[in-house]
Formats: sequence, structure tokens, C-alpha cells
Amino acid sequence: MNDEFIPILPEAFVRRMQALLGPEAESFFDALHRPRDRGLRVNTFRITPEAFATRSPFSLQTLPWIQEGFAYRRPDRPGLHPWHDAGVYYLQDPSAMAAAILLDPQPGELVLDLAAAPGGKTTHLAARMDNRGLVVANEPHPQRVRVLGQNIERLGIRNTLVIQEKPENLVRRWPGQFDRVLVDAPCSGESMFRKDPVVRSAWREEAVARNARVQRKILAAAAELVRPGGRLLYATCTFSPEENEQVVAWFLETRPDFRLVPAPLPGSSPGRPEWGGRDDLVHCLRFWPHKSPSDGHFYALMERAGPAGSFRPRPKSGRSSRHVRDEFRPIRLPGPVAEIFREYLPGVPLPEWWEKRGDLWIALPDDFRLLGDLSGIRSVSKGVAWGSVQGRHFTPAHALAMTLRAAEVPNRLSWPAGAQEIDDWLRGKPLPAPSSAEPGWVWIGVDEFPLGWGKISEGQVKNHYPKGLRRPVE
Repeated sequence: MNDEFIPILPEAFVRRMQALLGPEAESFFDALHRPRDRGLRVNTFRITPEAFATRSPFSLQTLPWIQEGFAYRRPDRPGLHPWHDAGVYYLQDPSAMAAAILLDPQPGELVLDLAAAPGGKTTHLAARMDNRGLVVANEPHPQRVRVLGQNIERLGIRNTLVIQEKPENLVRRWPGQFDRVLVDAPCSGESMFRKDPVVRSAWREEAVARNARVQRKILAAAAELVRPGGRLLYATCTFSPEENEQVVAWFLETRPDFRLVPAPLPGSSPGRPEWGGRDDLVHCLRFWPHKSPSDGHFYALMERAGPAGSFRPRPKSGRSSRHVRDEFRPIRLPGPVAEIFREYLPGVPLPEWWEKRGDLWIALPDDFRLLGDLSGIRSVSKGVAWGSVQGRHFTPAHALAMTLRAAEVPNRLSWPAGAQEIDDWLRGKPLPAPSSAEPGWVWIGVDEFPLGWGKISEGQVKNHYPKGLRRPVE
């Protein structure tokens, strides 16, 4: 059987959904046995949605709830196209793209993604903020942090702080600090049954209640992090009322300072008040696979009582801890280092604040100080690494290349997506240098989108594409 189809659904799941949906269940199950609509979200730092739709080699379907999002189906495989390596788009379920639309972060705000890996919603939030303000991307699980950082880097995001902390630790440090908080809660993952046979085979009815208890704990902590007047978005990728309407109902009863915000989106369905015992649950949103081109999602957008302005309490200091895990000392760029950066990138403004780790210089987000002192927080990455400086010798970082536009780099080489040079480059092979090319570091691109750095020497472009990102050599 084609892997686009589900051979067997868990029997207990089928019984539950038949009881919940009644006559509608037949359409629901029919959708689960049809090929999935896959999603692709354009990275607006690279290209506009309109330009992408014109230039795209894929068959795309527009989505009613998001301008920069599209649905596609196989045989298209955009994950294998070099534009994916260049961060032109992010592969994401269409309904997952609704999170940033609903939370609606604004440039200059302080935003928290409490469980951020693999980074689809984090990078979308940052794009919606135009790289202004600060997105704190928290991922408690160490094995998931790496892919989060890779996706942030690939899409050229500059205004993120990636951390690895438990929610309760953040509450002690930053109570009432964030303008917007996203809780993409761990759940039974029922909407992933078509996508992931492991999730399907691991599903157990008794785990639903266990998940709901974890979700309540996380949501309770998240509420403490929202400033007065700020907003909290609760999201899951499951259908069960116990993990959705019933969790939200419990939360609203225990936190009367929060209210549900009506925010209907085209393609979505309202929440089910009868599944949670509150009339206002109609303001939740559900994306169903039989009603929209998506795998399915649940959302509840809530607002904390208080002034609508940007008031937030003063951040707490972490320096009183006897076990400081990360002594954070931002500095200004020394003159000699600034001269080197201006020599290589004369048209790129230099950030104001930096962190130095050995010879490596890291440009901090402009608004990192919104959080106050960061010492004691287990940080994974801050801002963008520009590169290493030893004397007058500069080695640019891959992350820097991914934030730059072709027009910002004087020394650059770019080939079209179908060129053999691009295939060779992504496999780590050196390339012949054009006769007119000057020796030294050169920015490498595909269709003028960034792929990293090469170094021209002795008639060759030596390949500095990171080994962990390279495609297998045939």
C-alpha cells in the first residue's frame, strides 16, 4: 500500500471519534485515508509570497488563513530542492502555520515559545516580527535543541535566544515578562496518524488523560509568564477533548484573569462547548482534516487582564545563584574588529552589542536587554555568530552567510537551482573558480539565496559548507 495512506487506525481511537463526531465521523475517517495535504511556508526574509508563487517549480494551493503558506502534494518534494537548504521556505503542516497568525506578535515585543523544537512556529513568529524584538525559543529536551538551532540558522533568523529550561524555572526568573507566549503542548498527536506510523502504533487511550495532566501543569506555568494585557496561545496537534477543550476549561476556571479571545480564521471550525462544559469554548479553533487542507490542530487564544500597553515587571536577576551556568557579559565591538567586519561587509550595519567566546564574535539581538540579566539561564545560542577573528585574519561563520542578502556581499557567486555546481556544492565538493574571481572568502548562493561560504584559492572555490548539512556523495 502507498505510504500516503493509513492501513490501520487504533480501534479505541475509531470508537472514540465515532462517539464524538456521530454522522460526521465518516467524512473524518475518509479524510484520514486520503493522501495528505503537505504544507510549505515561505520565508519572507528571503522572498515575498507573490514572487515565490510565480517562481516556484512546485504545484501549489493557496491557504485561506495565511498569505505566506501553501499546500502541495506528491510527487512534488520541495525538501530535496536546494531552495530548502537556502532557507527559502519551511515545510510545515498548513494548520500549524495558524499559530503565528493567531498570536500575532508585533515588532519590538518580547515573545516566548515555551516548547520550540523543531522551530517551525518559532521561525514564523520571528518572521512576523520582521526580526525586531526578541523571540525566546525554549526547548527543555536536549536532543531536540540541535534541530531547533539548525532551522533558526537556515532561515536567517537574527532575533532569537535559544534556551533549555523547565517552564517552572522560567517562572521564577521572568514572571509576567512576555507580551506573547506560545504553548505548543506535548500531546497524543492524533493528527499525525497519517504522517507518522510510530505515533499511530504508540497511541493508547489511557495516555490521553496522562497527557492532559502534563498540559495543565505546563499551561499553569505559562500563564505566570504573560504580562498583564499580554496574550497566551495554547496549541495541540490532537483531536481529543480531554487535551483540548477540557484543559482550556480547567485553566479558565483556575485563572479568572484570563479570557478567550475570539479569533476565527478561514478554514477553521469553532471549538465544541459541549466537550468542555463552557459556552465560551466556542472561541477556540479546530482545524479538521475533512474540512481543511491540513492534518489538524487545536488552538485557544487567551488574554490576561490588564492594561494593553507594554508594561511589564522589572526582570529578576540571576546573579544571586551560587551555580551560575552561563555568565553573560555583553560587550561593544572593539574598533579593530569592527574595521575587519566593515572591510568584508561594507554595506551591513554592525549590531551594537556582542558576546565573545574565545575568538568567536556573536552579534546579539538588538532587544536582548528586554530580559535583563541572562546569567544563570541555560542558553544554547544567542543571536548570530559572525565568525572568528585572530589578528587581521577573519573566518566567517555559516550563520552569518544565512542572514545576508546577495546584494549585501561584494564578493559572491551564485548559480541556478538546476546547475551541477549547486549539486556538487551541497555534497561538499570544491568548485572551479571563475577566472575573474578574487582570492579570499566568497558568499555562495543558489538563485541569489544563501548557501554559505567558500574560499577562493589557486583557481578553486574550497567548500566550507558545514559537514553536518552536506548531502551524501553519490
